[in-house]
Amino acid sequence: MDGLLKPSYGKEFINDHLLRYCRKNKITFTRSRPHRKNDNCFVEQKNYSVVRRAGGYRRYDAEEELKVLNSIYELLRLYTNFFQPVMKLISKEKVRSKVKKTYDRARTPFQRVLESPFVSQQAKDVLKEQYAALNPVQLKREIIKLQDKLDALARSKNDQQREGRHVNLEYILR
Repeated sequence: MDGLLKPSYGKEFINDHLLRYCRKNKITFTRSRPHRKNDNCFVEQKNYSVVRRAGGYRRYDAEEELKVLNSIYELLRLYTNFFQPVMKLISKEKVRSKVKKTYDRARTPFQRVLESPFVSQQAKDVLKEQYAALNPVQLKREIIKLQDKLDALARSKNDQQREGRHVNLEYILR
């Protein structure tokens, strides 16, 4: 891969299209910024608060599970970005042995985009239309329904695997 990617750089998340784009634009992959060893924790900080809370820690490897999981993520993206406020850390100051943290007021990612001068008014208008069409209670109900379906699929798969092992054990014992 022309030295662009090394096995330890998380190549499992990079597809051919992304790789071609990055090569064309001379973008290289690194774990973190120079002299900032702890960057990875900021990249992965939403793994628990969003991803793991929604999908759990099970291994989902069946096609049906993938479809349900993708549906959950599609709804979760809307629910999280439009309706879940986040407090951003503004500064940390060490006062004697304690660290005093100052946070920005809690706002949703949607609100932050609307306040940003770097986002076009056209993009903001599209987001406003999308927001107006959403119902947070309905989104949450659909997410919970899909989570229950995913849980049922995983349990049925585990039950089938256990039954298969049980049959194999009986066969061996004979």
